[in-house]
Amino acid sequence: MKNTQLLKKLIESKKILVMPGIFDGYSARLIDQSGFSAGFISGGGLSETLLGYSDVGLMGYELNLAAITRIAACTTIPLLADADTGYGNAVNVFHTVRTFEQAGVHGLMIEDQTWPKRCGHLSGKEVISSDEMAEKIRAACDARIDPNFIIKSRTDSFATHGIKEVINRLNQYAEAGADLVFADALLSEKDIHTVCRNVSKPLCVNMGFGIRRRSTTPLLSPHRLEELGVAVVIYPRLLTACAIQGMKHGIETLQKTIQSKNVIERPDLAVSFEELNALVGFEELQTLEKRYTINNTKNLKNKKIPSKK
Repeated sequence: MKNTQLLKKLIESKKILVMPGIFDGYSARLIDQSGFSAGFISGGGLSETLLGYSDVGLMGYELNLAAITRIAACTTIPLLADADTGYGNAVNVFHTVRTFEQAGVHGLMIEDQTWPKRCGHLSGKEVISSDEMAEKIRAACDARIDPNFIIKSRTDSFATHGIKEVINRLNQYAEAGADLVFADALLSEKDIHTVCRNVSKPLCVNMGFGIRRRSTTPLLSPHRLEELGVAVVIYPRLLTACAIQGMKHGIETLQKTIQSKNVIERPDLAVSFEELNALVGFEELQTLEKRYTINNTKNLKNKKIPSKK
């Protein structure tokens, strides 16, 4: 089964699909090797880690495409990427979907914000008309080469127009061909349940993680979300937040080492060199290196090939 087919099957399953956020090669390989069925390449995660600035539309098409191409090359699980607003009108969306599919991801999210967009849990969002967004979704569906390539439509209209508009827009986007719909920044469990009951395609929601989060949507377990009718839950900020916290601990320990003039051993703060190499495929690269060294190549040439008789 191709990964596009697998992702579609996972979305349509009665069991909720949990997709952690991916933002680089480390996080991609960790999610792949940890037993998760699929991953979500976070646009905000890419923008903030690559540029060092908040997710307010500073990352463009080319930087996003280059990043997701590299991530797709080192993973085996289905990946759903974030293409922001599609980088223009319906024609731009057509081009974006075609190139992102060719880059190796298995689905793409497009949102109905105006450009420059911003993180869904930040204030000051604006949305385009639902008719214009529906045309973008139609273009996205027409652009895909594999009919199972997932088109995910996101609306940020809850903050600007309210829940009725969210439902109307998501159904309009579903009618235009979206396989998965997403209402960002809903305010309550009741809102999530209401949207679930009134949209015609599987619903995705966005969850934060941890007690310090400051986004708008309340934290609910995957089990509870499944009970409410949610098909997919993404955790786009989890690993970026954990990475920052881990680096802060490392920096703090280094500073203490400098001040005390003694080595402070804190193996609990970092993975071993061996574990790091295992994560990033060093053994696989060593195998290739041995296979293609000059001496081994000569030995292979000199070795007689057994007859097929």
